[in-house]
Amino acid sequence: MRKVPEGWARVCPAVFYEDASKAIDWLCRAFGFEVQLKIEGEGGRIEHSELRFGEGLVMVSQAGGRSERKTPLPTRSPRTVGGVNTQMLAIFVDDADAHCARARAAGGKVQEEPTTTDYGDDYWSDRTYRVEDPEGHHWWFIQRVRDPKTRGG
Repeated sequence: MRKVPEGWARVCPAVFYEDASKAIDWLCRAFGFEVQLKIEGEGGRIEHSELRFGEGLVMVSQAGGRSERKTPLPTRSPRTVGGVNTQMLAIFVDDADAHCARARAAGGKVQEEPTTTDYGDDYWSDRTYRVEDPEGHHWWFIQRVRDPKTRGG
């Protein structure tokens, strides 16, 4: 594979909001994202943004795509479709409990409290929690607490 463009991750999910500007502010405050780029269109509409979390990159935009498209992108915020999610983003953090407390303090709805799951000696152990943002997107945050034991040694 060729090297990805500088500043980009190999996989960059896009998440859509009815009020992307408000969502960006919340995601930075609640989860610790940093704005790398924000492109505003007519009326302050967020046409494209890039939020960084460590080496990861998430794009956040207004639902419906670019305002000058003939046909808007078929995107919706979960809030506008009864809370349905067709995806969830999983992000590794250093301390799941502290991160959960930060998200909760910012108004995140914790759907699953931090829990440690051990998948056995041949696999790993993670501490995870799931939180819902103000528009209904669900996010998994994961802390690796044990790596798999080396096989045969």
